Amino acid sequence: MNAMRAALALAYREVRRLVRQPLRIAVAIATPAMMWLFIASGFASSIRPESLGDESGTSLTIYLLPGMASLVVLFNAIFASISLIEDRHEGFLQAVLVSPAPRWSMAVGKLLGGGLLGFAQAMVLLVFSPLVGATLSAEGLLSAIVALACLSLGITGLGLATAWKVDSSSGFHGVMNLVFMPMWLLSGAIFPVEGASGWLRALVMVNPMAWCQRVVGAGLQGQTDAAALLLSLVFAAMGVTLAMLTMGWGRARGG
Repeated sequence: MNAMRAALALAYREVRRLVRQPLRIAVAIATPAMMWLFIASGFASSIRPESLGDESGTSLTIYLLPGMASLVVLFNAIFASISLIEDRHEGFLQAVLVSPAPRWSMAVGKLLGGGLLGFAQAMVLLVFSPLVGATLSAEGLLSAIVALACLSLGITGLGLATAWKVDSSSGFHGVMNLVFMPMWLLSGAIFPVEGASGWLRALVMVNPMAWCQRVVGAGLQGQTDAAALLLSLVFAAMGVTLAMLTMGWGRARGG
């Protein structure tokens, strides 16, 4: 009971930290929204609907939406990971590590807080999807929500596990540019992969962010991609496990 109370307290702290930084909320949502607006309105006539991989003629606006939602999740995971490094430098982690609460509760609290914030902000884009022509069904909407939750947990867990091993925010920015942003770019978030080279399509197929985006994309057309949904659940389990193993039972990095 004390362990879960400690985990919930840490998750609540992450939420309060975000509420006190409204600029962070604006950046996390406004940047993907601006990219969505500029690309969808600026390149709509340059990309044929049939090249988006859907014979029914999905508009570029709808095609881009899953990628923009995943970018919101990614930004929040990056912020959550950087906050872990800041907590270490400020001595907060030292206090948590010497408390009676088990170390896994710290990992759970960080995962819950970071994952919840990313999921909630990405849902804002999903809520407004019918206004741009999305065809939602109960099954499709439910699968899209589950996929976003899986993406939030998976990418936040991956970010926290990486941040646990990195000593500085600048070092984590290097990891972000080397790993996380290419993951997003190679997920089919902006460009359809149907006409891409074989090696690039192979990279997309093994990219966990692409799995989650496929589910969200299908959900916006009232469909369910069961295989991609299963892979999304696997990614969430992998991210949570990695964070738990690294932070919960790994070497102490409180100072």
